[in-house]
Amino acid sequence: MKGGGAKAGAKGDLVTDITASLVVFLVALPLCIGVAVASGVPAELGIISGVIGGLVVGAARGSTLQVSGPAAGLAALVSETVAEVGVAMLGVIVLFAGLLQIILGLVRLGRMFQAISVAVVQGMLAGIGVPLMFSQAYPMADAKAPGTAIENMAGIPALLAGILTDPQAMIATLLGIVTIVLSFVWKKVPGPAGKIPAALVAVGIGIVVAALPGVDVKTLQVGNLLASVSLPGPEQFAGLADGAIITAILTFTVIASAESLFTAAAVDRMHSGPRTRYNTELIAQGAGNTVAGILGALPITAVVARSSANVQAGAKTRLSRTLHGLWLLAFALLLPQVLALIPISVLAGVLVHSGWKLFGPAEFPKMWRQDKGEFAVMTLTTLVIVVTALLEGVLIGLAAGIVLAALRMSQTAIRQHVEDDTAKVVMAGNATFLRLPKVIEALEAAAAAGKPRIRLDLTGVTHLDHACRNQVEEFTAQQRELGLRVELLMPGEAKPAGDRAAAPPAGEAQAPLPKRPVTAMAEEPWGGSMGEPAPPSPWPTADAEWFYLDTRPLPDDQRSSAVG
Repeated sequence: MKGGGAKAGAKGDLVTDITASLVVFLVALPLCIGVAVASGVPAELGIISGVIGGLVVGAARGSTLQVSGPAAGLAALVSETVAEVGVAMLGVIVLFAGLLQIILGLVRLGRMFQAISVAVVQGMLAGIGVPLMFSQAYPMADAKAPGTAIENMAGIPALLAGILTDPQAMIATLLGIVTIVLSFVWKKVPGPAGKIPAALVAVGIGIVVAALPGVDVKTLQVGNLLASVSLPGPEQFAGLADGAIITAILTFTVIASAESLFTAAAVDRMHSGPRTRYNTELIAQGAGNTVAGILGALPITAVVARSSANVQAGAKTRLSRTLHGLWLLAFALLLPQVLALIPISVLAGVLVHSGWKLFGPAEFPKMWRQDKGEFAVMTLTTLVIVVTALLEGVLIGLAAGIVLAALRMSQTAIRQHVEDDTAKVVMAGNATFLRLPKVIEALEAAAAAGKPRIRLDLTGVTHLDHACRNQVEEFTAQQRELGLRVELLMPGEAKPAGDRAAAPPAGEAQAPLPKRPVTAMAEEPWGGSMGEPAPPSPWPTADAEWFYLDTRPLPDDQRSSAVG
């Protein structure tokens, strides 16, 4: 009976996985084509990458429900790279990025990518989303984008003016707007219709409108899938001597790996099944990119849209994500003429919606309420990516995050006061170079007090870096040269750290400090009977204040004045 139930459950999972694979295929098809168009490469390369993401990465054991393929997040980076070095060099860049990913996974650095500030990650996604939206506003109107993100933003008024004067551009733009609206509201449609991917509905509407008489909008031109495969040759491999190519390889490696593993963490929160094995998944992503590079296709990462569709469709095993690649391959080989009916403006609308989701405007006020410092890091990362490029923005964001963390970890409490003839400075916490101005200010104030004795108590300091230690020791030496008595108690020491002159001669052992006797709680602490007064203890009590005296002889001038 138990065996029959297990077989029935396995059969049910198989049916569910096949159904889920079809849903993922319907979501992935327009996205693969749209990302390719946005990246400035033929649409067939996007489909090839989608097939590899399913058949190669999908069959690996790193993750169960995460789906990989060409990602909108890399579209801007690919477009810039293709514009600089050409489509032929893209394969070499993706190939070596994949090999680096495999190496990173083999040396077990997969989880390293999790040690990145959430603010930097969200800033990176927003910085990807904003340029993507503005760049795709032009294909939505059957126009060509000017170039950089800033140029695309500056050209929006002229684009709007051109739309208003061109009826065909207006039709194309309306198709894109309908696609964006459907992407936001279609999931709220009740009944079975709401389960159909919004992108597929938009593609269907676009095909119908494009077929109407008098409508002349640009449609997707898809060539032969096999003919689009371009293996890198000796000329392309020779380009590895170019520093710009090496930089591009490192950039693709870091961004593709980070996006894949960030997505893995997000997808793991969507379901209760097996968790992602990060190093194995990184190796799988590297294998996919290696194959994609050999075939001259787009880089591959894990994609949130396809992964969430897979989870929501009820997938249970890796079969669903693997099969979706098979459906992509069969569709592109057997029905390429159907792809040529899809308006480009519809695909641009799908990517504008993806850019908005990446931008996540609600995350900024949320981060402001949670942590204003992290909000600053997030905003800085976004702005730098928009103004410059993805790699520069991420690096500056990481640097800002590290500085913020260092400032927060370097909390130094400094208390200073004057008591009788002593200027006292007590420090606690983490004393690092970031707090050096504060330390110097306290030391100078102690010296300016005009007292003959200075006491520096650093026993409460948990970490004293080289810069602060040097500053304290130099200050101590300088004040002692001026004739002042300086008591210095460093972290972990039981007595003041004297200068070298006060140290015993080499080879002469110091007498150990006497140990305080420890008595049991049940015993009478002074060894007498109850009611007898306790004799004075030779040991200081817990609330006693310790003073460490500088026992060096006074200089002659001070000794004579003290005697007189």
